Amino acid sequence: MKALCWHGKSDVRVDTVPDPKIQNTRDAIIKVTATAICGSDLHLYDGYMPTMEAGDILGHEFMGEVVELGSAVTNLKKGDRVVVPFTMACGSCFFCKKTLYSCCDNSNPNAKIAEEAMGHSPSGLFGYSHMMGGFSGGQAEFVRVPFADVGPYKVPAGLPDEKVLFLTDIFPTGYMAAEQAEIEKGDTVAVWGCGPVGQFAIKSAWMFGAGRVIAIDTVPERLRLAEVHGKAETIDFMKVEGSVYDRLQEMTKGRGPDRCIDAVGAEAHGLGSTPAILDKVKAVVGLGTDRPTALRQAIMCCRKGGTVSVPGVYVGLLDKMPMGAFVNKALTMKSGQTHVHRYLKPLMEKIEQGEIDPSFLITHRLPLAEAPNAYKTFRDKQDGCIKVVLRP
Repeated sequence: MKALCWHGKSDVRVDTVPDPKIQNTRDAIIKVTATAICGSDLHLYDGYMPTMEAGDILGHEFMGEVVELGSAVTNLKKGDRVVVPFTMACGSCFFCKKTLYSCCDNSNPNAKIAEEAMGHSPSGLFGYSHMMGGFSGGQAEFVRVPFADVGPYKVPAGLPDEKVLFLTDIFPTGYMAAEQAEIEKGDTVAVWGCGPVGQFAIKSAWMFGAGRVIAIDTVPERLRLAEVHGKAETIDFMKVEGSVYDRLQEMTKGRGPDRCIDAVGAEAHGLGSTPAILDKVKAVVGLGTDRPTALRQAIMCCRKGGTVSVPGVYVGLLDKMPMGAFVNKALTMKSGQTHVHRYLKPLMEKIEQGEIDPSFLITHRLPLAEAPNAYKTFRDKQDGCIKVVLRP
């Protein structure tokens, strides 16, 4: 089959690789009908994620048709159309029973590697390094799906791929970010980053009763999308007079936003501050990975007693974090890989009922063969690219 494979920093190629096979009675083989490039994939593309190996198949946002099933999978049948959560879950461990599916104890066969870096291992992830299980991803013609008796969710008849594809990751991720922000009716919510997750965080903030949403970015097409589809007020951090902090204080009469969402993560762009310059230098010389400019700003800008929600992906250790502000302002921070399984049914219902059409994000529809160029276009924010959907 054809699959997009990682070969090093900024080097991804469509290779011919062996077709996946059933390895466990709980497996399924999915024929991929649609897959997407996620902002998190760029951390692999840019070489920030450790334990990648040449030939690893990328992609964790995918859906398709069931073509083969292990003997223990009785909830699916051949021909079913399914969306597949990017986080894997066994369904029966301590964490799965608490619906903390991305913390599953049994889905990462390389848990020891993750424990050395994080203390405990999160769940296995598709196409996201050997530390996260070494599983092949879905930017391919076919993919093996472990724990298929728990993960894949059937797509109701009549819903096209593009309306449901983002249930695999970014829609639940943005929704969980808004949920974890603990939004109260009428709250002012500030969202750093107007990429795909940020856009869904904006839409979801309204669902949770926000009275006002302010979006921060510098890419014109992303800011326009936040304004038009997200009904958000916007701040261009490259053009704002003063600082983002100053502007938010002005907009909130000195109190600060009630809830702040960092939908940027590890590769934030700084504006010349000393910590931002140090972040960039350390990344260039290999002494660091994460550039947490957005998270620093969110902590400094959030009102006292507010909540900082972090759906943005971080890889390792963060420098120059304003812990004094975090502690003395009595802030709460919530984060985590998304417990996708928890949200599939309620969010599918929102799509069915017409409350949201997630396909508004798609700007580029391409065959899998064009994935290498699509990665570069997406990473470099060229050609108005916000979200790429690939067809194997």
